[in-house]
This record gives sequence, structure tokens and C-alpha cells, in this order.
Amino acid sequence: MDLGLKDRVYIVTGASRGLGNATARALAEDGARVIITGRDERRVEAAAAELGPGAVGVVADNADPSSAQRLVDGAHERFGRLDGILISVGGPAPGFVADNTDEQWRSAFESVFLGAVRLARAAAASLGEGGVIGFVLSGSVHEPIAGLTISNGLRPGLAGFAKSLADELGPRGIRVVGVLPGRIDTDRVRELDALSGDPEAARAAGAALIPLRRYGAPEEFGRTAAFLLSPAASYLTGVMLPVDGGFRHGF
Repeated sequence: MDLGLKDRVYIVTGASRGLGNATARALAEDGARVIITGRDERRVEAAAAELGPGAVGVVADNADPSSAQRLVDGAHERFGRLDGILISVGGPAPGFVADNTDEQWRSAFESVFLGAVRLARAAAASLGEGGVIGFVLSGSVHEPIAGLTISNGLRPGLAGFAKSLADELGPRGIRVVGVLPGRIDTDRVRELDALSGDPEAARAAGAALIPLRRYGAPEEFGRTAAFLLSPAASYLTGVMLPVDGGFRHGF
């Protein structure tokens, strides 16, 4: 199946590793050109080099108010166009209600929520018909995850913003989609499993709750996100798609 990605241009934030990187790789392998971002210069440069000549690495922090417009302008300067953006950020600090500080909440709001809003607004102002804005969210959009209180507070609000944006941009032919990863085998998920003190037992227990009985591979998430961002998904907007091996049992 031809996804229609050849020579299209996407910004993928938080793409030096993890889910963002897996998506950037899937886009690049299908012929798209990508601008990937991260906060660590060495890691971003290495990730871009691995993706090939159609990839450019840019050091950027989603929490920085100047990042959004700088990235959009950079896409036009480097490639002459922008077709879409996938807004992916690292997960906020874990913890229960009594554990998380005001500063952790403020920091997470700036990067996870307000940073994503800024990026979406800047992209929306630049995109034309056929453009797409994607958000990497979480299964916590539908159901809180124990020990991830900050994520539980911010992700559903961002999903609400994405749904509102889909309604507003639809008449311009611009789509907005959300991808909700479950237990995907990334550094972040391994770090969360390690918090239990017995990561192997935590992984086994987590996998037992998934109908497919395993964690997902990053490339499985990446291929799904790349499809949603592609012209092949041209009649999908406002959707929040779980990529979780069937963990979510609701309709």
C-alpha cells in the first residue's frame, strides 16, 4: 500500500528516541522528509544521521515558547513546505498525588500541555489542505494509570484540545489525530517498570493484562502513527487511536 508519503515534510518532536523516533523512521522509510527534535544535541544529531539524508535534527525544547515557530520556519527554509507535525514529548514525572510537587506540575504543564498547544497553533497557521497535526498521548486519556498522576491530569485535557482543534481545522481540510500508546517497549516504559523494584516481574504482570500477551515494539507504534499522518488516512480526523495490544476494553 502506497501511503503517499514521498517528499512530504513532517516535524516530529521528541524524536531522538522512543515513540517519536520510531515514527520518524517509519515516515523516512516511506520517502518522507523529517525534521526531528530533542533536547540533547549529540543524541539528536546521531538520530538524524541514522535516519538518512532526508532527516534534519534540531535541538528544541517543547517548553520553550520560541521553539514552535522556529521549527515551522525551519521546515519551510530547509524543505520549502510543511505537511504535518507529530507532537511527542517525554512523559512527566511519575508519582502519586502526595508525591508530586508544584514545580513538577508546572514543568509538565509547560512541556506536555502548553508546549503542545503552541506547536499545534504554529503548525495550523502554516498548513494547507491535506495537512495533519498528530499528538502522542496515552491510554490515560480514557482511564487513569496508577502512579502517573501528572500524566492523568494533563493528557485528557490535551485530548480535549485536539478534538476541539479537529473541529476548527476540518473546514480547511486539515486533520487532527491522537495516538494512545499502551505498554510499548521503550526506555520510558522500562524505567517505569523498574520503579517497582522488580522490572521483570512488573513486565510479566503488565503483559498478562494485554490480550496479545506482550508489550508492543516501537516500530509497531511508528507504523501506525505514520499511517495516521499520511494521505492514506485522509478521512480520519478527531480520532484517538489506542496502540495497546487490546488493553483498552471499552468501545
